[in-house]
Amino acid sequence: MKLLFLNGPNLNMLGIREPDIYGRQTYADLETYIRSFCGELGVECEILQSNHEGVLVDAIQGAYQKFDGIVINPAAYTHTSVALLDAVKAVGIPTVEVHISDVSRREDFRQVSYIRLACCKTIAGYGFRGYRLAAEHLLANERKD
Repeated sequence: MKLLFLNGPNLNMLGIREPDIYGRQTYADLETYIRSFCGELGVECEILQSNHEGVLVDAIQGAYQKFDGIVINPAAYTHTSVALLDAVKAVGIPTVEVHISDVSRREDFRQVSYIRLACCKTIAGYGFRGYRLAAEHLLANERKD
């Protein structure tokens, strides 16, 4: 299985940005964590972070016929981006939405998720572990097919 891990705006600031919400681990720590558990699971992975919506759309489109699943933390684009929703719908790749924090317990505007409409699962509030849970979900569902 080959998974694409996408991270949206400001996730490159992990460890600096609101550590009381996101923790003190850095984005480099997240990448190391993802590569480590993917190795354990026997999963190939690519990881991309961008602060630019179009870069994320291009990555989703570029995943077509190359990846078996997408794990995406769209960050702020969760609440604003129909473009990301449309890209995931267009490629038809099983996608899991991940959030480090529990967005259901945060500001009202964070209760809206456009991309969720195209995702097979949402995992929020588990910190970095949510990425592994997402990969395990995609792996388990691939094996059912």
